[in-house]
Amino acid sequence: MKRVDYSNTKITGGFWRKKQDLIRNVTAKAVYDRFYDTGRIDAFKCDKDCKIKPHFFWDSDVAKWIEGVAYLTKEKREPWLEEIVDSLVDEIEKNQDPCGYFNIFFTVVDAESRFKYRDCHELYCLGHLIEASVAYYEATGKDKMLNLMCKYVDYVQKVFVEEKTASFVTPGHEEIELALVRLYECTGNEKYLSLSKFFVDERGQRLEEAVSFGEQCYNQSHKPVREQSTAEGHAVRAVYLYCAMADLALKYNDESLVVACKRIFDNISKKRMYITGGIGSSHEGEAFTVDYDLPNLVSYTESCAALGLALFAHRMLLLESNAKFAHVAERAIYNGFLSSVSLDGKGFFYTNPLEILPSVLSRNASVTEHYDWMPNPQRQEVFECSCCPPNIVRFIPSIANFLYTHDDKTIYVHQFMESKTKLNVGGNEIEIEQKTNYPYDGRVEITVKGACVRMAVRVPEWCDCYDAESNGYMYYSIDEANTVISLDFKMSPRFVYANPEVLADAGKCAVTYGPLVYCMEGCDNEGHLRNMALDTESEYKIGYNSELDVPTIELTAYTREGSQSLYSFNKPKYKKTTATLIPYFAFANRGVQEMQVWHDYKW
Repeated sequence: MKRVDYSNTKITGGFWRKKQDLIRNVTAKAVYDRFYDTGRIDAFKCDKDCKIKPHFFWDSDVAKWIEGVAYLTKEKREPWLEEIVDSLVDEIEKNQDPCGYFNIFFTVVDAESRFKYRDCHELYCLGHLIEASVAYYEATGKDKMLNLMCKYVDYVQKVFVEEKTASFVTPGHEEIELALVRLYECTGNEKYLSLSKFFVDERGQRLEEAVSFGEQCYNQSHKPVREQSTAEGHAVRAVYLYCAMADLALKYNDESLVVACKRIFDNISKKRMYITGGIGSSHEGEAFTVDYDLPNLVSYTESCAALGLALFAHRMLLLESNAKFAHVAERAIYNGFLSSVSLDGKGFFYTNPLEILPSVLSRNASVTEHYDWMPNPQRQEVFECSCCPPNIVRFIPSIANFLYTHDDKTIYVHQFMESKTKLNVGGNEIEIEQKTNYPYDGRVEITVKGACVRMAVRVPEWCDCYDAESNGYMYYSIDEANTVISLDFKMSPRFVYANPEVLADAGKCAVTYGPLVYCMEGCDNEGHLRNMALDTESEYKIGYNSELDVPTIELTAYTREGSQSLYSFNKPKYKKTTATLIPYFAFANRGVQEMQVWHDYKW
């Protein structure tokens, strides 16, 4: 199975055109400005007398921003953005060691400790610099950064494989593994693919330095990767590793890696994933915990983790055209990931809670040190660990990567976006145009032009109006010059109930509409959301919130009216009312207030 790169597609309108325009016109500059304010940009000068000392992951923050600029540039050249990137590349060239090594922290702060500390992100930073260099070369044809990174990777090959002089064998934070596959695809140099395989194969083969607060499973080093069955440890590290495993399974036709990826994917999607596609439920270690442990009020669900899950799911589609992978990608993209950026494009969530109770946030009124943790109820412009904002800058401009895969006979349509795409299938040029208002409307019109081909269109997981022929896809034979496939995945609110093992959701329901998870906020529902119970048998009304520019759902609900006493022997009475729900991705854009995804319902 082959990818259809984002560069083959033009997002022409609708939901994702607005999001991409927002990244171009607002978010890219907003993230850059905050990175400049915090010293991340000037850090590339490697000034040892700088007032703001760099952190060991700052290279990666800026690298992801550069990658995002590359995707924006591929669609439309932006001279001012290219000028910034070119100046940063010049600084890398100026400060790169003759051997090829480049890392801001270990040049400015601790030059004697190169490759001594496994969890200090040197190879993680290199991975993101590699991805940025490939993307920038493919967008502009400028190869300076690419050549600099190839030089650095050659040094890593020498240190880790040939001389074995580093103090560790595999990186504490995965990322270089998938980046090396991408570097191989760009350059055709098989030594980069081989180095990726080395890092993946060696993980879990021996005891290596663990983080001070965790076990070997925290960075997925508890077993060789082919023996792993459950998603463990730091969620972002985990899904980046799984992405590399899937990449290598495809490149080497490695069935043992395929089987391991499938086991782990099923564990995530069936037992360790929120309804929003968020993963990593624990603040402690930003990590997976155990099956069905999915608390709402203290859900961690880092933005980068949702992004990584979507990337892993899409890679699985290259190994097997099974709609379950596209279902998970869709869930993560439209909910757990998309909630990470504010509607104005300037604010970001690091964590994405499924419930907010402002009264709980301030309950420790008499102490100055809080030993418990609660997620931030409002987005911020920058974080001390600011990995998520630039991830958003690189993800949304390249969102078309998720649309299609193909083999020599069949094009698979995995996602639905207003777009035009050109690709080559079996030596024949094919053009595909999608017209749709997805995710707000289930109607999709797909026009196919070119040679005879077979189209396989995914039936969304939330849709029960269509029967799929195989693995969740409907198949169409295109045997005319211009063929139009008209689909209507009829949308209506659906109530979702969790597995009884998910204790946080016992006796509750969630509401979805198409691929979107909906939530309630206090300002639409007179506050005290826990005092409301939805009527799951009621009629519904689709409305519109002009402030948020999103469709709303109105349902019959009941509020409990009890005694004003702290405790009472009187059974509460119910008062009929209307509950208003908004898409989950749009919450926290109107101030701090109550929010919940899982609701009581009237029996």
